[in-house]
Amino acid sequence: MAATATGSQNFEVMSQVKQQIALANAQEMLSKMTEKCFKKCIQKPGKTLDASEQRCISQCMDRFMDSWNLVSRTYGNRLQRDHFKGAADMAD
Repeated sequence: MAATATGSQNFEVMSQVKQQIALANAQEMLSKMTEKCFKKCIQKPGKTLDASEQRCISQCMDRFMDSWNLVSRTYGNRLQRDHFKGAADMAD
């Protein structure tokens, strides 16, 4: 006889999946940020970064994070709005 998952087991699995997705998104963001900021700010790779490279990297990372957060919030809001709109349409 096949075992079926309970509501709490389903919730736990969904929670773990969401955590894995969040981790994958953070890793992707870090990878893209590193690549883009390195290409933009580091002209001649060496053993150390000079002051202008450090400043450029810092500003680049700040802008990248701000942009990432704005896009994430906007996307989340759109998903939420579409979900509620779909639920309202189904109720009609």
